[in-house]
Amino acid sequence: MKYLIVIIALFSLLGSRQAIAQNNVQKSLDRIDPRPFADNSGHWYMGKDDKRMINPMPGKPQYQPNQLAEIGDNMILFQKDNGGWPKNYDFFAMLTDAQKDSVTSRHQETNTTFDNGTSYTHIAALSVIYKVTHSGKYRDAAIKGLHFLLNAQYANGGWPQYYPIEKNNYSKEITFNDGAFEGIMELLRDMLNGLPQYDYLEASDRQKVEQAFTKGIDCIVKTQINDAGVPTAWCQQYDEHTLQPAWARKFEPASICNSESADLVLFLMSIDHPDQRVVDAIQYAVKWFQDSKIYNTRVDVVPAPRMETPFRVSTTDRVVVRDTTAAPIWTRYYELKTHKPLFCNRDSKVVYSLAEVDRERRDGYAWYTYAPQKVLSKYHDWQKKWSPGKDVLVRQ
Repeated sequence: MKYLIVIIALFSLLGSRQAIAQNNVQKSLDRIDPRPFADNSGHWYMGKDDKRMINPMPGKPQYQPNQLAEIGDNMILFQKDNGGWPKNYDFFAMLTDAQKDSVTSRHQETNTTFDNGTSYTHIAALSVIYKVTHSGKYRDAAIKGLHFLLNAQYANGGWPQYYPIEKNNYSKEITFNDGAFEGIMELLRDMLNGLPQYDYLEASDRQKVEQAFTKGIDCIVKTQINDAGVPTAWCQQYDEHTLQPAWARKFEPASICNSESADLVLFLMSIDHPDQRVVDAIQYAVKWFQDSKIYNTRVDVVPAPRMETPFRVSTTDRVVVRDTTAAPIWTRYYELKTHKPLFCNRDSKVVYSLAEVDRERRDGYAWYTYAPQKVLSKYHDWQKKWSPGKDVLVRQ
């Protein structure tokens, strides 16, 4: 229970997962921002997992964000032989010698991933640490991580959730889920934009980064869902061969996913001098966000009897309430073709209201979102700058 309290406090302080994803680039050169790693550490502190290399030690302190060398040494310790990192560890944790030995003994494992803000965040942090310390081991680890990232990219520009591919059905799919894709792309963009922490990159690697970035943009544009004659937004994950929307976890159906789509659009809007394909993709997505608004609706979190399941402990429930004063809201999923708001249970049974979702999933997943409003709030300034001849929204 104490781990649950820790993680609740952590995420309440650090904000939403979307905010974490959007802040994955290290902004300061004198500290390592812990927010991009909050998803990793949060999962680690949720409780013991016998499949992990190590588990948290009760009461063990963490390094402070300005203890760069210590954090960098941890990241090198956890880096696998293939250059990537495993997920769901606290890379700021002070480890015992026995824990360090356990991690070192499993460097050959290939459970390396981009999920939960993994690998691309480490490359960014190690680059900052090298810039400050001038210790070549951090530069070498960052380059090794970059090569892992570049090798993981599909020819069509996408990235899988895991590389090498895991045995589960969705690890091979192109993954926009939880900010993985735009997190990678933001790292590559910052390298191309000449941020000072990346000045160690040689010309050959910069060329590879530029090629990977271009292919990534192509993948984003090609995967925008057009199932009714007009492009809309994006799915969480895609078949790596056909580029068609695909199921992720059993409760994450192939659908138009507004939460991940909003993050993708914010990334596209950050590109200077976007080409016409990118401009059009943003315009279509903005129109979709406007058209898919849900009015007069809010979601309340209410107390509920304690319920323990194999997945989590719940003491609250979520109910949809009619409220004529509520700000527009969106569901996370919209059904392909019909564009109806969509929900799902762990048995993959699709339903059309939150009340039909089993309580464990109803209370344990973000079924509604305000993320598209971030796009709409930025749209008019972006439109005036990059698409002055076309405004798909009418001011209200």
